[in-house]
Amino acid sequence: MIIVSTDGSCLRNPGGAIGWAWVDHTGPSASGGEPSGTNQIAELRALLEAVLAHPGDEPMLIESDSQYAIKCASEWLPGWKRKGWKTSGGAPVSNLELIKNIDRAITERTGPVRFRWVRGHVGNHFNEAADALAGEAARAVAAGSVAAGSGSPADGAVSSVKSAPAVKDSASRPASRAATSRDTASRAATSRSASSRAAASVDEVATLF
Repeated sequence: MIIVSTDGSCLRNPGGAIGWAWVDHTGPSASGGEPSGTNQIAELRALLEAVLAHPGDEPMLIESDSQYAIKCASEWLPGWKRKGWKTSGGAPVSNLELIKNIDRAITERTGPVRFRWVRGHVGNHFNEAADALAGEAARAVAAGSVAAGSGSPADGAVSSVKSAPAVKDSASRPASRAATSRDTASRAATSRSASSRAAASVDEVATLF
């Protein structure tokens, strides 16, 4: 199963430079941006780029801290299509071209795509990595140091794929052998806790497909 975290950034919402990013939980990542947009556009673009970058039969789970993006791509989309791309109130769907592209990408992908909301800025490593990359991309576009759309399969540019940022170790160096022992025990406990969370996460993901 492919698990990817996505995030978008807008330096000034609306109208500021935007950045998008996806981070595959096995390591690869990509990001890009545009000189003007909204936070919603950035989040949708990140989701679209993630799907386009991961074709094939393998089930795919996209984690995002944007309930808007997730609902656009799953819960709301079928109803909008039935109504001729109108909302329940009869208004035109916002960001329609992006949403149509997401619909097309998911439909044409042979493997299933599911979504899971995660809370942002609470220490989720892959969410934080995507957030950092999206912010960097937005700032780079605003500064003119990279071309708009860089790294985008959607617009044909060369993909800016790299390894996701490594987890920063915030633990201080042990000052003594006793401290080293405590640190080792703490790391072991943390590892067991992480393993438990990972097992629970796998069980939770399995129910989505």
